[in-house]
Amino acid sequence: MSDKRDLLILGGGLVGMTLALAAAKKGISSHVVDRADPAELTADGFDGRASAISTASWNLFTNIGLAEALEPFGCPIDSIAVTDGMKPGRLDFQPEPHEGSLGRMFHNRRLRLALFEAAKDEDLIDWHFKADVTERHRGEHSVSVTLADGTVLEAVLMVGAEGRMSPTREEAGISMAHWDYSHRAMIVGLTHTRPHDNVAWEIFYPAGPFALLPLLDDEQGRHCSALVWTVAEKDAAGVLAMPRETFTAEVAKRMHGVLGDIELQGPVSSYPLSFQHTVKITGQRLALVGDAAHGMHPIAGQGLNLGLRDVGALVEVLCEAGRLGLDLADAQVLKRYEDWRALDSLMVMSATDGLTRLFGIPGKLPSAIRRLGMGIVQRTPPLKKFFMDEARGVSGDVPELLKG
Repeated sequence: MSDKRDLLILGGGLVGMTLALAAAKKGISSHVVDRADPAELTADGFDGRASAISTASWNLFTNIGLAEALEPFGCPIDSIAVTDGMKPGRLDFQPEPHEGSLGRMFHNRRLRLALFEAAKDEDLIDWHFKADVTERHRGEHSVSVTLADGTVLEAVLMVGAEGRMSPTREEAGISMAHWDYSHRAMIVGLTHTRPHDNVAWEIFYPAGPFALLPLLDDEQGRHCSALVWTVAEKDAAGVLAMPRETFTAEVAKRMHGVLGDIELQGPVSSYPLSFQHTVKITGQRLALVGDAAHGMHPIAGQGLNLGLRDVGALVEVLCEAGRLGLDLADAQVLKRYEDWRALDSLMVMSATDGLTRLFGIPGKLPSAIRRLGMGIVQRTPPLKKFFMDEARGVSGDVPELLKG
């Protein structure tokens, strides 16, 4: 236990490793423990998912020194088109030129490569990968874990960052609200004959949202997008079993030709959709971040961004505690983190849950009412700006690391 560090971060994924790097930039040391092999996580074809990085999240990456490595691989989102089944009444979100883009799209593999490369060179990060935790201990003065090989790691504060199935959260006995949407997201890359013009499409169907997210052209110069197609769980097995030609035809039918002719790129992956929000995100010498604290529907692409706001808030609270000479895991320090994040996470998650349910109501009358509301927003610039600021993560009490 000689190498006692400030943080013991359990989970070295996108949120956990960003936390370690952001903390290191402020002089806060960490052990990062993860079961996965980083070589597998960054291999071609391992994960076809892509993430929308909001303006605020991009500011965080810039402020911790990742922007230069990531910049060439991000596709700007210049506008978002929202439609109810491609019926009249489309809603467009497009910021003013001086406000920049609404965000950037990155393949998750590229995000991991940049994070892992930076972590390897950071002395304040002690990275333990391919490591299984067999025992966790949170005492009055410190925290520790024992790994499968007998190694014991000690720190001041334990951070659960293992995702939705966080064993750290479960062991701490932190309860949560949870429900299953009975839907599954189908994810695959597309190439298409028409350029996307950096427009992200959110097409709502009663069966679930259908999102087309812009990516950079590939090495052959083909136009590329990421598809996230939500289907009912009862239909998911049948959709996954479709021949690729049939699957492509079903996707094309829902796109109404907006991107021209399409081809699938890579395998189709899927994951179930659910809502979960913990009653609290702290405990004795414990803080939760990312999906360990809140798992949400991907309808607005805010899941990762919400986790990155957790990172910014936690690092800022810890830095202030350090300046005041306080224990980083002092109850009042952790209460400030919890209070800061509670309202923002609940608002974002409630909004996405509400949208999912609102657009899932079938019938002509509900559709007409939704399109009327969208038309009102379209013609009300202050309302549009409010929604865009929320999407960009620049409204409310933003942590310093997430400011430009």
